[in-house]
Formats: sequence, C-alpha cells, structure tokens
Amino acid sequence: MSEMITADLVDLDLSADTKEAAARALAERMVTLGRVTDLDGFLADVAAREAQMPTGLDGGIGIPHCRSEHVTEPTLAFGRSAAGIDFGAPDGPADLIFLIAAPAGADDAHLTILSSLARQLMNAEFTSALRSVGDAAAAAALIRGEEAADEAGASEDSAAASAAASADAAAGDAAPAKTPAGERRPFRVVAVTSCPTGIAHTYMAAESLETAGREAGVEVVVETQGSAGFTRLDPAVIAAADGVIFAHDVPVRDKDRFAGKPTVDVGVKAGINRPGELITEVRQKAERGEVTAAAAPGTPVERAGDAGEGYGTKLRKWLMSGVSYMVPFVAAGGLLIALGFAIGGYQIKSAPSVMDHFVWTQSHSWAALMFQIGAVAFGFLVPVLAGYIAYGMADRPGLVPGFVGGMIASTINAGFLGGLAAGLIAGGVVMAIQKVHIPAALRGIMPVVVIPLISSAIVGFLMFVVIGKPIASAQKGMTDWLNGLSGANALLLGALLGLMMCFDLGGPVNKVAYTFATAGIAVSNPSDSAMKIMAAVMAAGMVPPLAMALATTVRGKLFTQTERENGKAAWVLGASFISEGAIPFAAADPLRVIPSSMVGGAITGALSMTFGATLRAPHGGIFVVPLIGNAFLYLIAIAAGVCVTTAMVVLLKGMRKRAGEAAGTGAAADAATGTAERKQPVAA
Repeated sequence: MSEMITADLVDLDLSADTKEAAARALAERMVTLGRVTDLDGFLADVAAREAQMPTGLDGGIGIPHCRSEHVTEPTLAFGRSAAGIDFGAPDGPADLIFLIAAPAGADDAHLTILSSLARQLMNAEFTSALRSVGDAAAAAALIRGEEAADEAGASEDSAAASAAASADAAAGDAAPAKTPAGERRPFRVVAVTSCPTGIAHTYMAAESLETAGREAGVEVVVETQGSAGFTRLDPAVIAAADGVIFAHDVPVRDKDRFAGKPTVDVGVKAGINRPGELITEVRQKAERGEVTAAAAPGTPVERAGDAGEGYGTKLRKWLMSGVSYMVPFVAAGGLLIALGFAIGGYQIKSAPSVMDHFVWTQSHSWAALMFQIGAVAFGFLVPVLAGYIAYGMADRPGLVPGFVGGMIASTINAGFLGGLAAGLIAGGVVMAIQKVHIPAALRGIMPVVVIPLISSAIVGFLMFVVIGKPIASAQKGMTDWLNGLSGANALLLGALLGLMMCFDLGGPVNKVAYTFATAGIAVSNPSDSAMKIMAAVMAAGMVPPLAMALATTVRGKLFTQTERENGKAAWVLGASFISEGAIPFAAADPLRVIPSSMVGGAITGALSMTFGATLRAPHGGIFVVPLIGNAFLYLIAIAAGVCVTTAMVVLLKGMRKRAGEAAGTGAAADAATGTAERKQPVAA
C-alpha cells in the first residue's frame, strides 16, 4: 500500500463539518498529487456512491469511496476530525475518515489492497492506534502496515490456518454432526457479502462475520463478491454448511447454489454492525428446520424482482413485460409500413396481395410487399401484448391463454385495452389453476393439456361473451375522442405526452406514452389524430439526449470528461429517437436534468400537435422525416424543446457550480481562521 497513501494524503486536524466538505478537503490533497484529474467530477462520483448507501460505520468510521474515471491511480486519503462528522452511522458521527479512490479500470491487485484496508478497519487495535498517532507520516506508515510487520505475519499465519480449516471442512463433505471420536463438530456457516462499489463494505462485512464466528465457535467461510471479481466457494464447502448468510446490497450471483439451507438475508451494513446476531439467527433457523425453497424459479417477474414486492409493483412489471415484447413488433412492422408508404404512396394500402401480383422490376410491388409484411407484423401487437403479460404472471403456462385472449381482442376490435384485459385475465386464471391440488397421476399432463385447455376456454368465454363488447365500446369511444381533439385540447395532450416521454427516459411512464401512441397507429387505416399523437411522442422523446449533447458542446466545463464523451454519442441516440441516451446525465444529476428535459419535451409535444405534424412510422427519428406531415414545422418543434432544455440545464448547473465555489471559499476561510486560532499562544 506504500504508493497509495503518503504523509501528504493525511490530515490529522480535519476541520470540515459535513461529509461533503470532508470529502472535498481530502480530495484536494489527491488533486495536488496528481492522483485525481477533475475535482468536481470525482466528488460527483463520491456523492453518487454515497446516495446509494451512507458510508458511516459503527465505531466512529467514515469510508467515502468510489470508482471514477477521474482517478489516475488507486489512492487513499485519511482525515481525523476532533468534532466528528456525520456519515450516517447509527451510533453517531465519525472521527476517522478514509477517502478511497479507485480508477474505473483498477486492476485486481490494487483492489485487493484496498479490501485489506477495509478488513483492518474492523480491528479495534488498529483504529485505536490511528486515534492516538501524533503526526501524518506515522499515520501513513501505520495504515501501510509498516508499524506492524510482526502482527501482519501473525495475521497471515492465522489466515493460513483458517484456510486449512476451510479445506478440512470441504474434505468432510457434509460430515455428520459428530467427529469419529464422538465430539460434535462446530456449526458451519457460508456467507456472501457484496456492496454496490465492491471495495470497502464487501470486505468489512466479511471480516466482521469471520471475527464473530471465531468468537462464537462457529466456522464461517465467506465469498466476497467485490470489484476484483470473486472466487466461488467450493461446492463441498457449501454442501457441508449448516446455514447461509447473505449480507448484500446488490444481487447475489449464482444464488441458487445455496438453496435448501437455513438462510439469513440482510443488507451489507448488517453484516458489519451486527454479525453476532446474524450468526445466532441462522443457528436458530437451523434448529427450527427452516430452509429456503430449492429450485422453484418462480415467474419471470418474480425472478427479476425483489421479495416482498407489493401488488402495485408487480402489476406494473406484468404490464411492462407485455410492452417490452410488443415493442420490437411495433418497430419492425411500423417501419416496414412507413417504407411502403414512402416508396408507393398512401394508396399502397389498397394494392392487391403480392402473392397474386408481384413484379420484380416494379417499385410499386416492392412497396406493397413491405406494407403487407408490416401489416402482418402489426397484427401480432395485441396478441403478443396479452400473451407476455400472462407470461410475466404465470410463466410459460400463461402463453397459450394469453395469446388466445389477445387474438380475440383483435377479432372483436377491443384493441389495446382488450389486450391488457386479456393478458391479466389469462395470467390470473392460470395462477388460480396452479393452486389447485392435483393427483400425482395427472401432474404430467397439466402443463401440456389441462392448463391450456381450461384457461383458454375460460379466457375465450370472458372475452367473447362477458367483457369483450364493453371493452370494444370503450376503445371506440377513446378513438372517437382522439379524432375530435383540436385547439387547446390537442395542445394539452401533446404537452402531457411530452412530459411522460421525458420523465423516466425509457422507463415505465415513457413506455406508457409510447404504447398509447403506437396503439393508435396499429391499424390498417389510422386516424389523423392518432398520427399526430405518434409524431408528438417521437419528437418529445428525441429532446433529452439531443439537449444533453448540445449542452456538453456549448458549456463543456459544466460536465465531467465522461459526460462530455457521452454527449458525443447522445447526438446519434437522440437523432435516432433513443431517449435512453440521456440516462447517464439524469443519473448523475437528476434534480437538474429531468425537470429540464420534461419542460423541453412538453414544449415540443405541444408545438408538434399545434403544427399538425403527423407520423405513420412508430420509430426512426430523423431518418423518417420524409414520412412526416409538416416536416419543417416538426423539426422546428424539436429544435425549440432542445434549446429550452439546454438553456435550463446550463443555467441550473451553472448555479450549482457557483454555489459550490462559494461554499469552498467559505470553508477555506473558516479553515484558515481555525488554524490561526490553534496557533495563537495561550496567555500565561
């Protein structure tokens, strides 16, 4: 660790009173040594990591840390605060602050060294020595381990002994509870620790669990899934374990390896702060015979979600499951139809079937071919929507009744609303059937014959006889209402759709607005109002990435180097109607980027509706401009929204930068005053 921390990176009289000021003070030392190239960019990365989970630990320790493109080499800075600084630990402020900076592409060796520091912080003798050390050079030497070579050697011997014990445990391969001599073997626990960054908390939790295990006479073997990668525990060790502890804030990789054992599942901080309680809890579960269910994978939504999700969250995911599978059909079919119109004109929809009439040398025949292929693809929209909503709810058994219900919705002109209803009904029916106790002799034919037969019959009956007609009437009423939109109503609808498109940039709200628009044009002869809505939605969706690209061009100093690079890609993504191109900017600064994007998107959507721009293609960005009605005014609407969003982002980020500079100047003045006061001699 000699190159990671020096005396110049130690401040034993840290005067900062907030965690932000502390990080800035220590980061400035890194900048001075050339370890950090962009102070504000690096601090933004530190703040983003801090927002995921506070980095304060019990015992007066704060470990702000991150991986950043602005770090040239792995670096550690240490500060000691007399007053204490709040880093969010439950037991109060921290007086020992370690700022850990790792490059985005740090190699395994450096990350392993940083992880060893994280483990040292769990050693009370180490932290006590840091609180009493008298000068910066000695503190740096202590952290590097130069003051405790003998202890380090002893620790290595202990670690080797621990590894040997683990190997013996593996060799035992689920040995009986008693040894050959009749003595009971220790209780065995395997654990997995992980955190979002994988540098500090991951290894501190591992050290805490191992230490608590030794104190309790329990064998604990930990798999650390950190930044340096991870080595999977030997299957024999897992098989021999009596219990499992997951202390994690990111999903555990290959979690199924641990199924069928008593399990405690908590956040990584619990592994650091109360390891003894976790070991006691897993032992109690083992005594009661509580184990995790083995192998049952659950539905696609359950596999992608978190345990204990509410019904509202599951409903949203079920609907998004259907939409995500439907969108490729929308894009492929819509673009083929649009190309057919571009080549053959709008009269191409009346062309005869290409099976009966196709001339290789005539552009009209090729236009008809594209239009008819696109129309077939569009015919799958509602069945696919319904089928994959049911799939999200009930897995593969939901596909047949879902597709059947969706096809019925298309047949009776229930449209998009009918597809939603059919998918939810199909999934619910299959889930209900699966809860019925079935004799063992019939279980083999359930997924192939019984479930598809009964669920399709029930869904078909409900769609044809009970709810299909009311839904079709509602769909027709909505279509008639859209056709009658004009003036202020159309403007307000355009603004609303623009707000939705820019709210979460490809998320659920964005997808609702997009699906609403594509559902309107997913017919052989869409109304003028439906094509206006499609145009407004696509225009608004192009605004955020284009605005971020423009902002990084005109005021690059307000953005980090990484953001400026992302800005170059955002030109292409925005022009292609890929709203997700703005996500890196929104993730780094959501309070400024998202509201600015929403304002610009609302302006673009409202102007597009006011100008009467129309669009028959559901995707394509500027590449389908020849297919847009009133194309020039349409581009004006996009440009207006982009300029407004750019201006707002630049203004808000500029205000933040000036406020940060003012705060930094004030902190420096306070620090200078405090230093002068400490140096002033006391009167005799």
